[in-house]
Amino acid sequence: MRTIVWGVFALLTVCWTALVALSVQLTGWLLGAAGSGQATAAANSVGQWPMPTWAAVWVDPAWLQALQAMWLDLVQWLGRVAPSSDGLMGWITPLLWTGWGLGMLCLLVSAIGLHWLIGLVQKPAALRSSVTT
Repeated sequence: MRTIVWGVFALLTVCWTALVALSVQLTGWLLGAAGSGQATAAANSVGQWPMPTWAAVWVDPAWLQALQAMWLDLVQWLGRVAPSSDGLMGWITPLLWTGWGLGMLCLLVSAIGLHWLIGLVQKPAALRSSVTT
């Protein structure tokens, strides 16, 4: 049982680390694209995207147009306020990795707690009765 706990811990550790590393890379790319104007051009093309006929049954076209307009405004605003991604990435990257560390601490505390609880449950009956008396 303890092997399962530590196996799940290892799997979650790998997934959590990959997610944070991907987030750092994606954030750097997005900030670089916003600063160079590429994101604004992409947002303009997304703003012109027509809604498929099958999606009109599920999504209100007015809602989609409002969402497209909001997305375009947000990207254009980011292009104006973030001309250089270097300074911004200088504090976003450590912030993301600090979040990673806090998440790892929570995972480790949970795994140690489960390891301990499994040890209490799996003790022989004679040891359990002597501990409670």
